[in-house]
Amino acid sequence: MNQKEMESPKISVIVSTYNAEEWLKKVLWGFNCQIFKDFEVVVADDGSGPKTKELVEEMSKRVFYNIIHVWQEDDGFQKSRILNKAVEACNADYIIMTDGDCIPREDFVEVHYINKEPGYFISGGYYMLPMNISKMITLEDIENQHCFNIHWLKEKGIPKTFKNNKLTANGIVSKLLNTFTPTNASWNGHNSSGWKKDILNVNGFDERMQYGGQDRELGERLFNFGIKSKQLRYSAVCVHLDHKRGYKTPESIAKNQAIRKETKSNKMVWTHYGITK
Repeated sequence: MNQKEMESPKISVIVSTYNAEEWLKKVLWGFNCQIFKDFEVVVADDGSGPKTKELVEEMSKRVFYNIIHVWQEDDGFQKSRILNKAVEACNADYIIMTDGDCIPREDFVEVHYINKEPGYFISGGYYMLPMNISKMITLEDIENQHCFNIHWLKEKGIPKTFKNNKLTANGIVSKLLNTFTPTNASWNGHNSSGWKKDILNVNGFDERMQYGGQDRELGERLFNFGIKSKQLRYSAVCVHLDHKRGYKTPESIAKNQAIRKETKSNKMVWTHYGITK
């Protein structure tokens, strides 16, 4: 047993992925640049080929934190199922969930850790990058935090918009923006965190749900269970790399909307299609 694996970490970070090694490498490197270091990363792999396994093995040798690779056979888009397996694999009491296309800023884990509170989950934000800049970002750019620097991004062609505040706001400004944003503090798959026991108490994700809102539905059951949420979209920051969404279908969206409607109208807390079958 090596030093990385000896004690339970304070935080488990779940990173979901599917056949996107170029993006996953950047994300894992982003976690290697964190100020707060007492965490593990659980890669929730929804059926990727051997290249992802090879990348995880290679990165395990290069990063300071422990990586746990949780994999399942490719059976179409089954993110809810792999996330439930990843939740069970987490060694910490507190879990951050993000995606394998979201590079975390150096204070990402620290912000979640400092703001965690019993009876709450945290809702973070993301800053969407276009494909050309997503590809351009090197491991060195992540190390130097260039991809979070609005001046660097503007040089690369990012337009001036209000959302740039996500990268520039800090201190009192980010607190004000967190307070007054019209966006709901929902459970977002790209950037949220909560207590493992709370996630287990609502039985995790509903595995009937494929692409479209399965993360929100988990949050809705947490609300029904009495858990409140904190809005930190201007403090817990990651940049979202661009990609195609080939698994988004009208059928999956409609099916998921029907499940969410049932969750809301019946104030459901427990899903019978979650971790405990």
